[in-house]
Amino acid sequence: MSATADREDFSEYVAHLQLHMALQARNLVPTLSAGKGQPDPRQSMLQQTQADIEKLVSRQAF
Repeated sequence: MSATADREDFSEYVAHLQLHMALQARNLVPTLSAGKGQPDPRQSMLQQTQADIEKLVSRQAF
């Protein structure tokens, strides 16, 4: 196998692993609810933090 093919296989594996980890993390986080239809600032902060971490991880070079 060529180095390019190995790199593509590894990139695909990492992408799959990141997706799996993100889905697992969602199962570990307790439900946050403010009640009465009001948005919970903790939920917004959690979603933003997850998005920031996923961006950082996806941009790391191997």
